[in-house]
Amino acid sequence: MASSRFFIENASQADGQVVTVKGWVYHKRSSGKVKFLVIRDGTGLMQSVFFKGDCGEEAFNDFEKLTQESSIELTGKLKKEPRSPGGYEMSVQSMKIVQVAEAFPISPKDHGVEFLMENRHLWVRSSKQWAALRVRAEIIRSIQEFFDNRGFIRFDAPILTPSACEGTSTLFSTQYFDDKAYLTQSGQLYGEVGAMAFGKVYVFGPTFRAEKSKTRKHLTEFWMVEPEVAFADLNDNMDLGEAFIEHIVQTVLAKRNEELKILERDLSKLESIRGPFPRISYDEAVKILERRGQGIPWGEDFGAPHETALGEEFGKPVFVHHMPAQIKAFYFKQSDTVGGDGVEGNGKYALGCDLIAPDGYGEIIGGGQREEKTSVLQRRIHEHGLNERDYSWYLDLRRYGTVPHSGFGLGVERTVAWLTGVEHVRETIPFPRMLNTIRP
Repeated sequence: MASSRFFIENASQADGQVVTVKGWVYHKRSSGKVKFLVIRDGTGLMQSVFFKGDCGEEAFNDFEKLTQESSIELTGKLKKEPRSPGGYEMSVQSMKIVQVAEAFPISPKDHGVEFLMENRHLWVRSSKQWAALRVRAEIIRSIQEFFDNRGFIRFDAPILTPSACEGTSTLFSTQYFDDKAYLTQSGQLYGEVGAMAFGKVYVFGPTFRAEKSKTRKHLTEFWMVEPEVAFADLNDNMDLGEAFIEHIVQTVLAKRNEELKILERDLSKLESIRGPFPRISYDEAVKILERRGQGIPWGEDFGAPHETALGEEFGKPVFVHHMPAQIKAFYFKQSDTVGGDGVEGNGKYALGCDLIAPDGYGEIIGGGQREEKTSVLQRRIHEHGLNERDYSWYLDLRRYGTVPHSGFGLGVERTVAWLTGVEHVRETIPFPRMLNTIRP
């Protein structure tokens, strides 16, 4: 008698046992008296073997009815088989067909990106897409584990907001009864509220940028985690980011090793991702870029070639701090010098930091120290052409118990792309939203 349902990922716990697998036909082939079928159940792949005489005659004959993605239940005995996906193989005793699937649109041949995106709801079943999204789920779990284990409080920010956080040019607007609202660009401002109430918090949720970008690194809807810590400066912020990235990378290596192999990721590159990470100022970065033939005028933000060059220089994540104030948001604390503690006026540098990943994946963390003085922040709001009324609540954080504080944002999809090695962020989220992609 077969045992109750089990999952393929737990096959090592059922060696030699008779089990029932419920799943879908991944592919099949036959050779006279022996037929082979690879079944997937959502947790992994496993080869199953139909030996004529060992399995029931009905199951042996019904094998021919099966099409790709047909749903079935297989019962049989497990044994170790290194050549089989997952390292185990089933000797089938019986089979129940739940449904014979229609001709599956995504066949083993090559398909164009446009076709695959139109069929994203089916494409996620393929092995590499499945593996990338399993890694994504592990990254999200490790993110929450990291902050929860360090006493951070999850502090949920609204998706509909009355004002901008990262500039008004990339906002999605919507009617909100008799008023106008925007899809959030970031939960940071609300995270600062949480930091003043709980000391250390993290905001985690979807964010939206109306950027008309077609690069492999950008989505219009993406997920971001944003810790915010009271009584923390720029160096504290980089320390936190460094420990955070090391935790994510090493957790994924330990728990999603098989998925990374399916994706053909060079594991040696990830194994070396441990702190301390290099920390260089923007000024130092400009000199390195000049030496590497990727010169940039002082004050400009880095583009993809510059981030790639910095990643190649160090071979591991690198923090670039003390960015030009002119390219950073209004809420950054500023300094006249690298290493300065801040100024009352408008300094040359923002006390910000970007963490640039190697292998051309670019910025995965952006953040820094916030301006804690009411008068300075008011002036910056006006200089950036923003309406002070929209930020009255944000200014209250400075009026009632202001303290130095800092935080950062990490984009989940870019992090997934880096760790999995996939070429484009569209493969790092179940349903990517891009300039010309809104369906399915």
